[in-house]
Amino acid sequence: MRKNSLLKKIAGIAALSTCLLSASAQESDATFSLSLTSDQFFGVAPSAGVEYKLSNKVGVSAYGIFWGAGTAGAWGNWTEFGVGANFYLAEGITLNPNLGFTFGDLLSKGATSGQLGGIAGDGIVPNLFFNVDKTQFESEVYVGYYHPLRNEAPEGASTLAYLHYWANAGYKVNPIFSFGAHFEHLRRTKDDVNGKLDYYQWLGPYIQLSVPRVSSFIRLSAGPELKNGLQSKDSFYKLSTGFSF
Repeated sequence: MRKNSLLKKIAGIAALSTCLLSASAQESDATFSLSLTSDQFFGVAPSAGVEYKLSNKVGVSAYGIFWGAGTAGAWGNWTEFGVGANFYLAEGITLNPNLGFTFGDLLSKGATSGQLGGIAGDGIVPNLFFNVDKTQFESEVYVGYYHPLRNEAPEGASTLAYLHYWANAGYKVNPIFSFGAHFEHLRRTKDDVNGKLDYYQWLGPYIQLSVPRVSSFIRLSAGPELKNGLQSKDSFYKLSTGFSF
């Protein structure tokens, strides 16, 4: 009886160890990131993301953007949440397509400055990131299309749709310092009342300081505006920071 009892205890400890090891492995395959961006158009926009790596080739991801912290507070406290997959194409090269959804009044109610109240399911946002992170080279390409999910625009107004994209590439002097160039464009692609509009289009350099030990960075980008349909501006600037663990 004592022998059987001892064997049961050993089996129980082994099973518990297996569970702990499995949980540890699952935790090591999960990453969380937090970032903060500030620019002339959107204002301050915190964002967060999480990824669960399923294998060496693919992971599942989710993200959220708190647009309402800046200018988008006027758009019914605009918020964005999405899910996607992250494909590891090669060492340091990833492709991350996502399907996002917006909450607020920008797309479905025609940016009524929060007067009519934000709604869940304001719009849909298919988007993707393409990232390259090599020893001496870094690059990021983003494309996102913001389309209304329903039409709740007041009389005399229209639902809105936008195309937002950017591309940057840079040289890593060392793991701490890098620099490069950034191009970005935000265009309103649908407005049945006021028509299409280029909100901004700019090109300029960036510098980035990183701390690889804690997976953190700070980046400043700035440059001349190539096109702006709102008002005459001669420059654009963006400050970004973030970390992941």
